[in-house]
Amino acid sequence: METGVACFARGTILPTIASQHSTSFASPWSVSPSFTTRALRVMPRSSFKVSKAQNSSFVTKCEIGESLEEFLSKATPDKGLIRLLTCMSEAIRTIAFKVRTASCGGTACVNSFGDEQLAVDMLADKLLFDALTHSHFCKYACSEEVPELQDMGGPVEAFDPLDGSSIVDTNFTVGTIFGVWPGDKLTGVTGGDQVAAAMGIYGPRTTYVLAIKGFPGTHEFLLLDEGKWQHVKETTEISEGKMFSPGNLRATFDNPEYDKLINYYVKEKYTLRYTGGMVPDVNQIIVKEKGVFTNVISPTTKAKLRLLFEVAPLGLLIENAGGYSSDGTKSVLDKVIVNLDDRTQVAYGSKNEIIRFEETLYGSSRLKSGVPVGASA
Repeated sequence: METGVACFARGTILPTIASQHSTSFASPWSVSPSFTTRALRVMPRSSFKVSKAQNSSFVTKCEIGESLEEFLSKATPDKGLIRLLTCMSEAIRTIAFKVRTASCGGTACVNSFGDEQLAVDMLADKLLFDALTHSHFCKYACSEEVPELQDMGGPVEAFDPLDGSSIVDTNFTVGTIFGVWPGDKLTGVTGGDQVAAAMGIYGPRTTYVLAIKGFPGTHEFLLLDEGKWQHVKETTEISEGKMFSPGNLRATFDNPEYDKLINYYVKEKYTLRYTGGMVPDVNQIIVKEKGVFTNVISPTTKAKLRLLFEVAPLGLLIENAGGYSSDGTKSVLDKVIVNLDDRTQVAYGSKNEIIRFEETLYGSSRLKSGVPVGASA
C-alpha cells in the first residue's frame, strides 16, 4: 500500500514540490511522496532558484564518499531545497527503523481509495506528517492515504509514505517516494516541473536516492551505522541489458500487444527481476544501469500507479540517471497532472527498451524513426 501527501510550504520543501513552470519561485512548493511514494508542494520563505547545469558555473563535481550535506551544498545553491531534502532524509532514517521493528501481520484499515492498508503504512504516513510539521516549511500536506489537504502551518507537500507496504510482512524491500515542485499547486503541473525527486529504499541496506533538476546524475546515499548518509553511487547512463520487471501481467490476457512484448523478453532470454514493489524494481535499473520496468493497462485492468505520487517522481530519477520513461506515447514527465488521483501505465528503462515498448504497444516511437525493433519487428 502507498500513502501520498501534498503540502504547501512557506519555507523549504520537505518531499516533493510542484512547480509553476518557472525557475524562480516565490510561491508555494508541492511535494508528492509515498512509503514508497509521496508528493509535496512547499512555499519557500524567499524565492527558490534552480540552477541549470548547462548554464551555471555553480555546478561542481560531487565525489563518492561525501556526506549528504557536502553533496547538497555542491548540487544546489538553494538553502531551502537543501533543508527540505535533509529533513526528508531524517524522516526516511526513522521510517527505516520502524519498518525493521514493526509488526505487520494484518490489515489495519482501508484507505480513501479502497486499497488494503497495513499498520506500518499508517505509521510511515504519520512520521512524514510529523516531519513536515516540525520542519516549519509546510503549510498544507496531502498523502495518498489522506488525499485531502491538511493544514500544517507552513508550505504544501504531497507524498506516498510506504510503497509496497503489502509485502512488508514477507520481508521484501519497500520504499518511500516523493517529488518536489515549486509553486502552490499539485494540479496543472507536469513531472518535468519538479525541482527534485527522491526515494528511500528499505532493504538489507537503507539507501536514499535523489535527483536534482539541472544537476547531472541520480545519486545514491547509504545509511551508515552511525546514522549518517554517505554518497556511494552516481548514475548518469542507463545502458542496454537484458533484465525486465513486468508489472500487471494479468493485462496480457486481453492486451495482445503487451502479451507480445512479454513473450519477446522471455524468448530473448531476459533475466526476470520483479519483486512486486515499484521502488526496488525501478531502483535496480538505476543501480544496475540497465533493464526495463513495465506496468501496462488493458480493457479489464485499469491503471493503478498514481502519476503525482509515484510515476512522475520516479520519472525524474530515471531520466536524470540517463534513462527514459514512457506512458506509451510520451515521457511521463510531459504528462499534465489534472487530478491528484490521476493514474497511468508506464515504462522506465534504456532508450532502446523504451523504443521497443512504444513500438510494440502503439506501432511507432517518438524516440526513433524507421524500422521497428525487437518485439514489434
